[in-house]
Amino acid sequence: MSKLGGTWQLGDRTVHRMGYGAMQLAGPGVFGPPKNRDSALAVLREAVALGIDHIDTSDYYGPHVVNDLIREALAPYPEDLVLVTKLGAKRDDRGGWRAWDSPEALEQGLRDNLERLGLETIYAANMRIMGSQGPSEGSIARFVEPLVRLKEQGLLRHIGLSNVTQWQVEEARELTEVICVQNHYNLVHRADDMLIDWLAREGIAFVPFFPLGGFTPLQSDRLSAVARRLEATPMQVALAWLLQRSPNILLIPGTSSVAHLRENVAAAELDLDADALVELDILAG
Repeated sequence: MSKLGGTWQLGDRTVHRMGYGAMQLAGPGVFGPPKNRDSALAVLREAVALGIDHIDTSDYYGPHVVNDLIREALAPYPEDLVLVTKLGAKRDDRGGWRAWDSPEALEQGLRDNLERLGLETIYAANMRIMGSQGPSEGSIARFVEPLVRLKEQGLLRHIGLSNVTQWQVEEARELTEVICVQNHYNLVHRADDMLIDWLAREGIAFVPFFPLGGFTPLQSDRLSAVARRLEATPMQVALAWLLQRSPNILLIPGTSSVAHLRENVAAAELDLDADALVELDILAG
């Protein structure tokens, strides 16, 4: 596999398929400040130094904490750096997640991201559909329309969706261009197999969240055995599998460790042979 997994056309930019998700730079539960601010800043700077040009964030990480770190570490931003945020949620005083998706809330959420990141326009925002453990059917037009207006105002260049079905993507595309879909997907959780293939045919990126299983990392004797044979870590194998799964998959694995970041990036150069793929396919839930 090529360095950083090759590239994909994300809107009007070409990005490397290995990106970085900044969520874990906040404190425990994605709430409050990091344990070590200097280490968090070092991870962001190392990501860019390694060639990563796609960073996923949100102002509700912390809240505000992660965007403040990104600005401190990376501004003025490299010209090729793509920052993608998420809207549709907020945090309560105890760190709980709450829907925040009225037109007024979505506009305020975007403006909060811009202010914290020090930007006049953000490259892309994913509309996160809250209220369920996974995608649920129903119209999302009322959520997409406010983002279209923000795009027309020049505050937002591109629109993505998160936690959605194919039907909802098709509905949104009647209102605007959709450049990416961000859903739960990994080696074990493969409910979106058909969606990924359809998006690839349509030229739309699929960005899996929890690519390594979520807050509890993927664990399997079979995965560990494949990793030992390939002289890699289980997490590197899980990331490599995603990159080989479909060319439209863009990865945003998160970490607060420079060493772990380098391991993730190295996974983009790991080739899984046919035997490994057969072994890993058995893990599908």
